[in-house]
Amino acid sequence: MEELELKYGCNPNQKPAKVFVKDGQLPFKVLNGKPGYINLLDAMNSWQLVQELKEATGLPAAASFKHVSPAGAAVSAPLSETLQKVYFVEGIELSPIATAYIRARGADRMSSYGDFVALSDECDAQTASFLAREVSDGIIAPSYSDEALKILKTKRKGTYLVLQMDSSYKPAALEQKEVFGITFEQQRNDIKITEDCLTDIPTKNKNMTPEAKRDLLIALITLKYTQSNSVCYAKDGQAIGIGAGQQSRVHCTRLAGNKADVWHLRQHPKVLALPFKDDVRRPDRDNSIDVYISEEWEDLLNTDEWKRIFTEKPEPLTREEKAAWLKTIKGVSVGSDAFFPFGDNVERARKSGVDFIAQSGGSIRDDNVIETADKYNIAMAFTHIRLFHH
Repeated sequence: MEELELKYGCNPNQKPAKVFVKDGQLPFKVLNGKPGYINLLDAMNSWQLVQELKEATGLPAAASFKHVSPAGAAVSAPLSETLQKVYFVEGIELSPIATAYIRARGADRMSSYGDFVALSDECDAQTASFLAREVSDGIIAPSYSDEALKILKTKRKGTYLVLQMDSSYKPAALEQKEVFGITFEQQRNDIKITEDCLTDIPTKNKNMTPEAKRDLLIALITLKYTQSNSVCYAKDGQAIGIGAGQQSRVHCTRLAGNKADVWHLRQHPKVLALPFKDDVRRPDRDNSIDVYISEEWEDLLNTDEWKRIFTEKPEPLTREEKAAWLKTIKGVSVGSDAFFPFGDNVERARKSGVDFIAQSGGSIRDDNVIETADKYNIAMAFTHIRLFHH
């Protein structure tokens, strides 16, 4: 048996804490820093996610995790000039794994603050350099270039957590966890999510483009490692809005849709033209953009706080302008970790430009959900796979 002592459990008062395997060795090495309990929960979940994304798409993948759910996930797909501006990488030629990481981090930059990063492929120096500029708790990858490891070891005054995962590791078929002194055991969720689960399309529109299939796979695999109930919007090879841990399905759809809307609004010309002062830190920019897009912007203008951030007072992004911008959005995909019980989920998804849906099916109101999708010419697949994760 090999074990590793941790700083503490979920909270500082929960000591002692450790992880261990009953047989053999732990499948990861600590190359730098000292892991915490939540760090390793994030690491093990995110590692599975990126491995499955790469297996399903054949592309390098990355994930950004917070509190055992992804804030973002992506595969390597070329960035448009607009997204280069949004992600602060204008004019830079990016390696495939760096592109995946930047997309994953860019899905929801507010939620990714202080995240745990997972990479499907070796962490190169470019990816490490970008990560060095972000507020992050740790990273897991199958390997690191010498330069990348050198860069990461300087982060957080030398305490940044760096884990190297054995990519050949295969866990046991049965998994256990203990809650309140009681041991739970189940078959681990090793179901494969492939394009085969997108073949049952009960809607009138049965046209699933290759890009839509890729994005639906990204959404579904992301949901496999998201605390349920959960819904994920995806576009251009990445998650753009994830709603996790809600008790109501439509609340998941709303939460994820609102995040997807923010992702789109970050690309509005007024947002791209915000006159930030040169010395404003990246997290402060993210926070300011979030406030600028929200209804809180008018409150900020009534204070002098904006003067600390901007060289001049920006023009407001009006409610009408935001609505007009979002009406132009199309081609978004959405996945659900279980069935949509009512058509209201489809109605909300449509407001965020959704043209493709993948959900398990099996509701007694499937006919109503299909009818709602048909009303908007949405192509919807029944996967017949439930992806609850707890």
